Amino acid sequence: MLNIVATPIGNLDDISLRQAKILVSSDVILAEDTRSAQILFEAIKTRYTLHAPRYTKLISYYKEKEFEKLPEVIEYLRQGRNVSLISESGSPLVCDPGYLLVKTCIKEKIPLTVVPGPSAVISSLVLSGFDPSEFMFLGFLPKKPSEKNKLINKLKSIKVFFPDMVFAFYESSRRIDETLQSFMTLNWNPDISICREVTKKFEETIRGKANELIGKLYKGEITILVK
Repeated sequence: MLNIVATPIGNLDDISLRQAKILVSSDVILAEDTRSAQILFEAIKTRYTLHAPRYTKLISYYKEKEFEKLPEVIEYLRQGRNVSLISESGSPLVCDPGYLLVKTCIKEKIPLTVVPGPSAVISSLVLSGFDPSEFMFLGFLPKKPSEKNKLINKLKSIKVFFPDMVFAFYESSRRIDETLQSFMTLNWNPDISICREVTKKFEETIRGKANELIGKLYKGEITILVK
């Protein structure tokens, strides 16, 4: 069985009992970042009295290694091993490794399930103050300014047909001013919410127009919502 296990996006107190039980009972854990995985396991020990019934093999499983590691992981699953997939934070597959594995499991008729947990996108959507009834998640925006402008122009067109649509995407703190400038250059003046470090000590949500938000100092993990 493959368990796709979501993990806390910042605050380790968000680890659920089900997540903890699944992880400590796994034969194999695929971790995008093994250092983060070790910190998570220490948090589990602190919060819950759980004991692993067997030795757990920890495998580094990040995007560049996903194809290379796939045969080994599939073999574990065919042997009936209990395998869990975790990303550095949040849900695997969502801008993180795992899609190739899930697709292969479905093709090979290997059972899989999801163990849900915190989501930076959903949490930021709630914090934004925008109506969450309709939203579109775009992952990370293109790095090239020309491609980014092209995409933002498409979003602007979508708003004509879906005026209540909220767009959500991740952005690097190094490129956020460039992104805000794109809205200004393309003469689109939507309401914007910038959520950073959600669930962490320095959590902050800033709301306004592009010209009001540009030029500020943004650090950490950032999700942008556009209405």
